Amino acid sequence: MKIAVDAMGGDYAPEEIVLGAVEAVKAYDFDVVLVGDEKKIRGVLTKYGAKESDRLSIVHASEVIEMGEHPAQAIRRKKDASIVVATRLVKDGLCDAVVAAGSTGAAVTAALFGLGRIKGIERPCIATPIPSKKGITVLLDSGANANSKPKHLVEGAIMGYHYAKYILGVEKPTVGLLNIGEEASKGNELCQKTYPMLENLKTISFYGNVEGRDIPKGTVDVVVCDGFVGNVILKFGEGMAMFIIRLVRDTIKNSGFIAKLGALAVYPALKSLKKRLDFTEYGGAPLLGVDGSFIICHGSSKAKAIKNAVRVAGEVAERDVVGHIRKSIEEEEVEQYDSES
Repeated sequence: MKIAVDAMGGDYAPEEIVLGAVEAVKAYDFDVVLVGDEKKIRGVLTKYGAKESDRLSIVHASEVIEMGEHPAQAIRRKKDASIVVATRLVKDGLCDAVVAAGSTGAAVTAALFGLGRIKGIERPCIATPIPSKKGITVLLDSGANANSKPKHLVEGAIMGYHYAKYILGVEKPTVGLLNIGEEASKGNELCQKTYPMLENLKTISFYGNVEGRDIPKGTVDVVVCDGFVGNVILKFGEGMAMFIIRLVRDTIKNSGFIAKLGALAVYPALKSLKKRLDFTEYGGAPLLGVDGSFIICHGSSKAKAIKNAVRVAGEVAERDVVGHIRKSIEEEEVEQYDSES
């Protein structure tokens, strides 16, 4: 199993990306191909006493797509951009999956242009694992499509179901439609049209409508919504998690001796809480619906997140999530739904 990593994408590239790849090779039984400026990548390896090997190699790419560039225009213009070359390695069968941090728009566009869609999927979506009371809730779409139609949410439900089953190990995942109330008649036009379509699916277990509070409660295993709403929820959750951690730390710091003594006693529990809320523990989020394994990481990802993203990429490829989605889409005959739906 060989994972292509875009070494030039993200706020801390290439140093943190390269370090994450080095750690991944040590920790997991996956080979890594670092794609990007060969000279810079080798410089990082030398700086930290690492080197190329059969399991850690470099493929040179002379260009980089910057955060401010228009994704589609940049992908068309920069044929030798690191994200384009990394995706091409998977398309050509030289690698099994891609890991990319940096511009989400560029990553999604590179995947669409380079890998294409699974037949029957009109809009791929990003599936983000969110910690919940019962373990993990998969939220999708969390940012690939700001404007969605009912058919796209149906596709997301099917893809999220298979991700939860084959990657998170949930035997029969439940799927909920994010709404402003539990009743089937609730919500905007998008939700009202999507609800009966989800009810009629044969290959998933549809729970019904869920509300925002159900995500951290773990009411269902998979929550589907449009990418605009999903991204707002994701960013709010990240901000709230950081706020809670800082609030606890600052409260203890400004308290008296007894409070600080008590904090020492609960330190292991607090450390465990921080780990559960830390997005770097989950690595990256798969872009489901493209015809290949593609993992998108947070733009601010450092070595730890990249290391874990390589693990996720390897698992998605190894367990053939793409194949399971393809089979389910065929069984459901999703193409029967008009694209205007």
